[in-house]
Amino acid sequence: MGGNATIAALKKNPDVFGSSMILCALPSTQGLYGFAGFFLMLSKLKEISALTLGQGLAIFAVGFALGIVGLYSAIKQASLVANGINEMGNGNDVFGKTLILAVFPELYAILAFAATFLALPA
Repeated sequence: MGGNATIAALKKNPDVFGSSMILCALPSTQGLYGFAGFFLMLSKLKEISALTLGQGLAIFAVGFALGIVGLYSAIKQASLVANGINEMGNGNDVFGKTLILAVFPELYAILAFAATFLALPA
């Protein structure tokens, strides 16, 4: 979404490339949280000698929840960022405000990662 908005904005105002590139990178951080969550789950699996069905389902549920929250927050963040980039292309100086507003969906991904860390079975 952000890349498409950047291409459209560059047609109107070529000076927005640097700012829009920073905004485009924001939704991709949810993938990093998922990647880190995978390694948390992998280390937990290595600690367990005999995995029970309950432990396996708990690890799956935690990973699934992290994925769903990450996907939803990335989509919402990308939509917000795309609107900000569109307005930057129209000549409005909204980079800082867009960056601040883009932090709110990011918070949910961070909370989901923290919950993953806390909810993995002992």
